[in-house]
Amino acid sequence: VEMIPFGKRPKKLPEVLCAQEVDALLACVKSIKHRTLMLTLYAAGLRLGEASALTIPDIDSARMQLGIRNAKGAKDRRVPLSPRLLEALREYWRTVQSPHFLFPGRTLDVRLSSTTIQKMCKQAAMQAGLKKHITPHTLRHSYATGLLEAGVDLLTIGRLLGHKSFSTTMGYLH
Repeated sequence: VEMIPFGKRPKKLPEVLCAQEVDALLACVKSIKHRTLMLTLYAAGLRLGEASALTIPDIDSARMQLGIRNAKGAKDRRVPLSPRLLEALREYWRTVQSPHFLFPGRTLDVRLSSTTIQKMCKQAAMQAGLKKHITPHTLRHSYATGLLEAGVDLLTIGRLLGHKSFSTTMGYLH
């Protein structure tokens, strides 16, 4: 036998939350650190690793931007910073003044682990009574879909999300 073809995986549309579902999800998170992290994932459309690696100098409140360093593909990019997110980050900073990472783990010199964030997201979804399969990446999909529904063009969305290929962004046309 020269070659055995592999079966194709079915392409499923990503789960997406509406604004009310995101609010319900965030309301169920009691810890200010975890709630602010989830709001950051949603309001900036960040990947899990990008959000957990944020530092204080990455926040540019004068330009209303978040600097993302070493994102997927080892690329840097800037994303818009909403006034609501900036206010939440300032409130959070008043309570937790970490010297390095914005969202530290058990000790201030290490970032919050991906597993902790995933568990926290799943627990919040259960408490909110959401039946969808929700992960931190669901918040990124919800951000992109919200932009699309608001009339933002696909090229702009692709740039904001740091997509290398336009076909990656096309997945949001569901």
